[in-house]
Amino acid sequence: MDKLLEQLAEVLTSPRLHEEFLVGLWDTIYSSVLATAAACLLGLVLGVLLVAGEKDGVYPLPAPLMKALNLVINILRSVPFLILMIFVLPLSGVLVGTKVGTMASVPPLIIASTPFVARLVEAALREVDQGVLEAAQAMGCSPFQIVWKVILPESLPSLLSAATTSFITILSYGAMAGAIGGGGLGKIAINYGYYKYNVGVMLAATVLIVILVQIIQSVGTHLAVRLDRRVRTVERKGRRRELRGQERKDRRRPGM
Repeated sequence: MDKLLEQLAEVLTSPRLHEEFLVGLWDTIYSSVLATAAACLLGLVLGVLLVAGEKDGVYPLPAPLMKALNLVINILRSVPFLILMIFVLPLSGVLVGTKVGTMASVPPLIIASTPFVARLVEAALREVDQGVLEAAQAMGCSPFQIVWKVILPESLPSLLSAATTSFITILSYGAMAGAIGGGGLGKIAINYGYYKYNVGVMLAATVLIVILVQIIQSVGTHLAVRLDRRVRTVERKGRRRELRGQERKDRRRPGM
Protein backbone atom coordinates (compact mmCIF):
# COMPACT_ATOMS: atom_id res chain seq x y z
CA MET A 1 0.00 0.00 0.00
CA ASP A 2 2.84 2.41 0.83
CA LYS A 3 4.47 1.65 -2.50
CA LEU A 4 1.24 2.38 -4.35
CA LEU A 5 0.90 5.71 -2.55
CA GLU A 6 4.49 6.58 -3.49
CA GLN A 7 3.80 5.73 -7.12
CA LEU A 8 0.63 7.82 -7.15
CA ALA A 9 2.53 10.71 -5.57
CA GLU A 10 5.14 10.43 -8.33
CA VAL A 11 2.40 10.54 -10.97
CA LEU A 12 0.96 13.69 -9.40
CA THR A 13 4.27 15.50 -8.92
CA SER A 14 6.56 14.36 -11.74
CA PRO A 15 6.75 16.91 -14.62
CA ARG A 16 8.07 14.16 -16.91
CA LEU A 17 5.03 11.99 -16.29
CA HIS A 18 2.73 14.99 -16.63
CA GLU A 19 4.14 15.64 -20.09
CA GLU A 20 3.84 11.96 -21.03
CA PHE A 21 0.22 11.85 -19.92
CA LEU A 22 -0.67 15.04 -21.78
CA VAL A 23 0.87 13.72 -25.00
CA GLY A 24 -0.73 10.31 -24.47
CA LEU A 25 -4.14 11.87 -23.81
CA TRP A 26 -3.93 13.94 -26.98
CA ASP A 27 -2.76 10.96 -29.03
CA THR A 28 -5.63 8.86 -27.68
CA ILE A 29 -8.22 11.53 -28.46
CA TYR A 30 -7.15 12.39 -31.99
CA SER A 31 -6.51 8.79 -33.08
CA SER A 32 -9.91 7.76 -31.69
CA VAL A 33 -11.64 10.69 -33.40
CA LEU A 34 -9.97 9.92 -36.75
CA ALA A 35 -10.76 6.22 -36.55
CA THR A 36 -14.33 6.83 -35.38
CA ALA A 37 -15.04 9.31 -38.17
CA ALA A 38 -13.72 6.94 -40.85
CA ALA A 39 -15.36 3.85 -39.34
CA CYS A 40 -18.72 5.62 -38.94
CA LEU A 41 -18.65 6.81 -42.55
CA LEU A 42 -17.77 3.38 -43.94
CA GLY A 43 -20.05 1.60 -41.47
CA LEU A 44 -22.95 3.89 -42.42
CA VAL A 45 -22.54 3.00 -46.09
CA LEU A 46 -22.34 -0.72 -45.31
CA GLY A 47 -25.28 -0.55 -42.90
CA VAL A 48 -27.45 1.19 -45.50
CA LEU A 49 -26.51 -1.46 -48.06
CA LEU A 50 -27.37 -4.25 -45.62
CA VAL A 51 -30.86 -2.82 -45.03
CA ALA A 52 -31.71 -1.27 -48.40
CA GLY A 53 -30.18 -4.10 -50.43
CA GLU A 54 -31.98 -7.01 -48.81
CA LYS A 55 -34.77 -8.88 -50.60
CA ASP A 56 -37.57 -6.70 -49.19
CA GLY A 57 -35.49 -3.51 -49.04
CA VAL A 58 -35.98 -0.29 -50.97
CA TYR A 59 -33.21 -1.20 -53.44
CA PRO A 60 -32.72 -5.00 -53.55
CA LEU A 61 -29.24 -6.15 -54.55
CA PRO A 62 -28.21 -9.55 -55.94
CA ALA A 63 -28.43 -12.25 -53.26
CA PRO A 64 -24.83 -13.50 -53.80
CA LEU A 65 -23.52 -9.97 -53.26
CA MET A 66 -25.49 -9.60 -50.02
CA LYS A 67 -24.29 -12.99 -48.76
CA ALA A 68 -20.67 -12.08 -49.55
CA LEU A 69 -21.05 -8.72 -47.80
CA ASN A 70 -22.52 -10.32 -44.69
CA LEU A 71 -19.80 -12.99 -44.70
CA VAL A 72 -16.96 -10.46 -44.88
CA ILE A 73 -18.49 -8.37 -42.10
CA ASN A 74 -18.97 -11.41 -39.88
CA ILE A 75 -15.41 -12.62 -40.47
CA LEU A 76 -13.84 -9.24 -39.63
CA ARG A 77 -16.01 -8.96 -36.52
CA SER A 78 -14.84 -12.38 -35.37
CA VAL A 79 -11.11 -11.66 -35.45
CA PRO A 80 -9.72 -10.39 -32.10
CA PHE A 81 -8.43 -6.84 -32.42
CA LEU A 82 -4.83 -7.52 -31.39
CA ILE A 83 -4.51 -10.34 -33.94
CA LEU A 84 -6.13 -8.20 -36.63
CA MET A 85 -3.75 -5.34 -35.82
CA ILE A 86 -0.73 -7.60 -36.27
CA PHE A 87 -2.01 -8.60 -39.72
CA VAL A 88 -2.79 -5.00 -40.72
CA LEU A 89 0.44 -3.39 -39.47
CA PRO A 90 2.16 -3.88 -42.87
CA LEU A 91 -0.71 -1.91 -44.41
CA SER A 92 -0.11 0.82 -41.83
CA GLY A 93 3.50 0.96 -42.97
CA VAL A 94 2.32 1.59 -46.52
CA LEU A 95 -0.42 4.10 -45.68
CA VAL A 96 1.17 6.16 -42.89
CA GLY A 97 4.84 5.27 -43.30
CA THR A 98 5.33 3.52 -39.95
CA LYS A 99 4.32 0.35 -38.13
CA VAL A 100 4.81 1.81 -34.66
CA GLY A 101 3.09 4.65 -32.85
CA THR A 102 -0.27 6.34 -32.72
CA MET A 103 -0.85 6.82 -36.45
CA ALA A 104 0.13 3.22 -37.15
CA SER A 105 -2.82 2.07 -35.02
CA VAL A 106 -5.41 4.12 -36.97
CA PRO A 107 -5.79 1.82 -40.03
CA PRO A 108 -6.26 -1.31 -37.83
CA LEU A 109 -8.76 0.62 -35.71
CA ILE A 110 -10.76 1.55 -38.80
CA ILE A 111 -10.71 -1.97 -40.24
CA ALA A 112 -11.65 -3.56 -36.92
CA SER A 113 -14.39 -1.07 -36.11
CA THR A 114 -16.12 -0.67 -39.48
CA PRO A 115 -17.92 -4.07 -39.37
CA PHE A 116 -18.99 -3.36 -35.79
CA VAL A 117 -20.37 0.04 -36.80
CA ALA A 118 -22.10 -1.50 -39.83
CA ARG A 119 -24.05 -3.88 -37.59
CA LEU A 120 -24.99 -1.05 -35.23
CA VAL A 121 -26.19 1.04 -38.17
CA GLU A 122 -28.12 -1.92 -39.54
CA ALA A 123 -29.90 -2.39 -36.20
CA ALA A 124 -30.68 1.35 -36.00
CA LEU A 125 -32.11 1.50 -39.52
CA ARG A 126 -34.33 -1.52 -38.93
CA GLU A 127 -36.11 0.40 -36.17
CA VAL A 128 -37.70 2.74 -38.73
CA ASP A 129 -41.47 2.27 -38.96
CA GLN A 130 -42.35 0.29 -42.10
CA GLY A 131 -45.48 2.41 -42.50
CA VAL A 132 -43.30 5.47 -43.06
CA LEU A 133 -41.32 3.66 -45.76
CA GLU A 134 -44.47 2.45 -47.47
CA ALA A 135 -45.87 5.98 -47.45
CA ALA A 136 -42.66 7.31 -49.04
CA GLN A 137 -42.76 4.60 -51.71
CA ALA A 138 -46.44 5.37 -52.40
CA MET A 139 -45.53 9.01 -53.02
CA GLY A 140 -43.06 7.90 -55.69
CA CYS A 141 -39.82 8.63 -53.83
CA SER A 142 -36.67 7.09 -55.31
CA PRO A 143 -34.57 4.65 -53.23
CA PHE A 144 -31.97 7.38 -52.66
CA GLN A 145 -34.65 9.82 -51.48
CA ILE A 146 -36.12 7.22 -49.14
CA VAL A 147 -32.72 6.53 -47.61
CA TRP A 148 -31.56 10.14 -47.41
CA LYS A 149 -34.82 11.89 -46.46
CA VAL A 150 -36.72 9.19 -44.58
CA ILE A 151 -34.62 6.35 -43.17
CA LEU A 152 -31.60 8.34 -41.98
CA PRO A 153 -33.57 11.23 -40.37
CA GLU A 154 -35.97 8.82 -38.68
CA SER A 155 -33.12 6.78 -37.21
CA LEU A 156 -30.85 9.73 -36.31
CA PRO A 157 -31.10 9.31 -32.49
CA SER A 158 -30.25 5.60 -32.78
CA LEU A 159 -27.41 6.39 -35.16
CA LEU A 160 -26.00 8.93 -32.71
CA SER A 161 -26.16 6.33 -29.93
CA ALA A 162 -24.37 3.89 -32.26
CA ALA A 163 -21.66 6.49 -32.95
CA THR A 164 -21.19 7.00 -29.21
CA THR A 165 -20.85 3.26 -28.64
CA SER A 166 -18.42 3.05 -31.57
CA PHE A 167 -16.22 5.83 -30.20
CA ILE A 168 -16.02 4.12 -26.80
CA THR A 169 -15.21 0.78 -28.43
CA ILE A 170 -12.50 2.34 -30.59
CA LEU A 171 -11.10 4.07 -27.51
CA SER A 172 -10.75 0.70 -25.78
CA TYR A 173 -9.22 -0.84 -28.92
CA GLY A 174 -6.70 2.00 -29.06
CA ALA A 175 -5.73 1.36 -25.44
CA MET A 176 -5.14 -2.31 -26.24
CA ALA A 177 -2.97 -1.31 -29.21
CA GLY A 178 -0.37 -0.02 -26.74
CA ALA A 179 0.58 -3.64 -26.06
CA ILE A 180 1.99 -4.07 -29.58
CA GLY A 181 3.46 -0.68 -30.38
CA GLY A 182 0.46 1.63 -30.48
CA GLY A 183 0.55 5.06 -28.88
CA GLY A 184 -1.59 7.03 -26.47
CA LEU A 185 -2.58 6.17 -22.92
CA GLY A 186 -2.34 2.46 -23.68
CA LYS A 187 1.36 2.82 -24.45
CA ILE A 188 1.92 4.72 -21.20
CA ALA A 189 0.09 2.07 -19.18
CA ILE A 190 2.18 -0.70 -20.77
CA ASN A 191 5.61 0.91 -21.05
CA TYR A 192 5.67 3.03 -17.88
CA GLY A 193 3.26 0.97 -15.81
CA TYR A 194 3.18 -2.73 -16.57
CA TYR A 195 6.79 -3.21 -17.68
CA LYS A 196 8.13 -1.17 -14.74
CA TYR A 197 5.72 -2.65 -12.17
CA ASN A 198 4.30 0.83 -11.57
CA VAL A 199 0.68 0.31 -10.57
CA GLY A 200 0.23 4.04 -10.01
CA VAL A 201 0.88 4.84 -13.68
CA MET A 202 -1.50 2.08 -14.83
CA LEU A 203 -4.15 3.35 -12.44
CA ALA A 204 -3.75 6.95 -13.63
CA ALA A 205 -3.98 5.92 -17.30
CA THR A 206 -7.08 3.85 -16.55
CA VAL A 207 -8.74 6.74 -14.70
CA LEU A 208 -8.13 9.08 -17.66
CA ILE A 209 -9.65 6.55 -20.07
CA VAL A 210 -12.68 6.11 -17.77
CA ILE A 211 -13.15 9.90 -17.61
CA LEU A 212 -13.03 10.14 -21.41
CA VAL A 213 -15.61 7.35 -21.71
CA GLN A 214 -17.93 9.03 -19.21
CA ILE A 215 -17.72 12.37 -21.01
CA ILE A 216 -18.38 10.87 -24.45
CA GLN A 217 -21.22 8.69 -23.16
CA SER A 218 -22.89 11.58 -21.37
CA VAL A 219 -22.64 13.93 -24.37
CA GLY A 220 -23.79 11.26 -26.82
CA THR A 221 -26.77 10.22 -24.68
CA HIS A 222 -27.82 13.84 -24.14
CA LEU A 223 -27.72 14.61 -27.87
CA ALA A 224 -29.55 11.39 -28.78
CA VAL A 225 -32.35 12.19 -26.32
CA ARG A 226 -32.64 15.78 -27.54
CA LEU A 227 -32.89 14.63 -31.16
CA ASP A 228 -35.45 11.91 -30.43
CA ARG A 229 -38.79 13.25 -31.61
CA ARG A 230 -40.63 10.67 -29.55
CA VAL A 231 -39.12 12.12 -26.36
CA ARG A 232 -39.95 15.66 -27.44
CA THR A 233 -43.53 14.62 -28.20
CA VAL A 234 -43.90 13.07 -24.74
CA GLU A 235 -42.46 16.22 -23.15
CA ARG A 236 -44.88 18.45 -25.07
CA LYS A 237 -47.84 16.27 -24.06
CA GLY A 238 -46.67 16.40 -20.45
CA ARG A 239 -46.46 20.19 -20.54
CA ARG A 240 -49.94 20.42 -22.09
CA ARG A 241 -51.37 18.21 -19.35
CA GLU A 242 -49.70 20.38 -16.72
CA LEU A 243 -51.13 23.56 -18.28
CA ARG A 244 -54.62 22.08 -18.51
CA GLY A 245 -54.40 20.93 -14.90
CA GLN A 246 -53.29 24.38 -13.81
CA GLU A 247 -56.14 25.99 -15.75
CA ARG A 248 -58.69 23.72 -14.03
CA LYS A 249 -57.24 24.60 -10.63
CA ASP A 250 -57.45 28.31 -11.47
CA ARG A 251 -61.12 27.98 -12.44
CA ARG A 252 -61.94 26.31 -9.14
CA ARG A 253 -60.45 29.11 -7.06
CA PRO A 254 -62.94 31.50 -5.50
CA GLY A 255 -63.36 34.70 -7.39
CA MET A 256 -62.00 33.24 -10.65
